Amino acid sequence: MTCSAPHPSVLLCVLTGLWLVFCLTPRMPAAVQADSPLPEDQRVEVSQPPSPEDTAAPDEEGEKPKLIALTFDDGPKRSTTSALLDGLAERGAQATFFLIGAQLEGNEDLLLRMEAEGHEIGIHTYGHVQLTALSRADFDDQVERTRAILKRVLGHNGFLLRPPYGSLDESVRQWAGAPIILWSIDPEDWKDKDTARVVEHIVSHAEDGSIILLHDIYPESVEAALEVIDRLHAQGYYFVTVSDLFAENSVTLEPGEVYRQVEN
Repeated sequence: MTCSAPHPSVLLCVLTGLWLVFCLTPRMPAAVQADSPLPEDQRVEVSQPPSPEDTAAPDEEGEKPKLIALTFDDGPKRSTTSALLDGLAERGAQATFFLIGAQLEGNEDLLLRMEAEGHEIGIHTYGHVQLTALSRADFDDQVERTRAILKRVLGHNGFLLRPPYGSLDESVRQWAGAPIILWSIDPEDWKDKDTARVVEHIVSHAEDGSIILLHDIYPESVEAALEVIDRLHAQGYYFVTVSDLFAENSVTLEPGEVYRQVEN
């Protein structure tokens, strides 16, 4: 049986119908570009922001930083010690304070602030008494009495000892109950209270591992200390506590032993 071609009018109707169906049928929108992965050849690698460890500048040629310890005797004195703590906090510097026991009453808040801000606290006797040739009872009245006050206020032990005038004998070593800390740089700030002279003396003698002796009871010494920090910071020094100075150099401080600086 032979099929004849559809009449042109019928074919036109069919095509018209198909066109209407296409136009009226709802279509899904195209996918959002960000929801679909790009082809491999169009992808761009996005780098992550560097971590703090990655951005920290290494020491030049791997050298360890230069460390130095500022120490202060004869405090606390509310006016000058408070000003010093403010200046240290502004500069991010740590220090070690060898305190007089008789001056602690009424200044307990300064002790707590020192410790909270990362400073180290030591004993400088109760009444700034020379320890050599004392009886054991007198020694304990000067050192153990001060240690007891510090323990009561701060809630712990472990305080360094600095004998007034740096005076030592065998009894002091035996009874100290703590490492004995002296110094390697002494500008004798108490003599003339000359800020400029004190600063130049310290800066010209500073070395990695030095221990500096100052007194936070003099306004001129506080000014000198802060200027020294600024000057030596610019030379690459970092200011740390006495214990940290030795720990960073792998030295364990022993009770009864005397330390003046880190030997390099």
